[in-house]
Amino acid sequence: MDDSYPLETTCQAVKARLDAGDGFVLLDCREQDEHTLVHIEEARFLPMSQMMARAAELEPFRGRDIVVHCHHGGRSLQVAAWLRQQGFHRAQSMSGGIDEWAEQIDPRLTRY
Repeated sequence: MDDSYPLETTCQAVKARLDAGDGFVLLDCREQDEHTLVHIEEARFLPMSQMMARAAELEPFRGRDIVVHCHHGGRSLQVAAWLRQQGFHRAQSMSGGIDEWAEQIDPRLTRY
């Protein structure tokens, strides 16, 4: 396990990686009502409340970079840490969540 790999990354870094076509997985761990209200188009949706039951869906991405986001960054930090415990050593949380993303990256997105 690479303990030097940061547990958090910034919205700006995620946007740069998306723009560069970097092959990482962007994972939205918010709940259905939040996702329905607003979401980042490139993100794969897997709610935190279903993470344990559906973690096998992430198996194809083991060994790849996974960036998790939520509303403000709290839940995604928990999910990223849990994923690392499950052997997804390159899981990270996007600090500030979709709220910061809407503020700094895509102001067209609804904030809540």
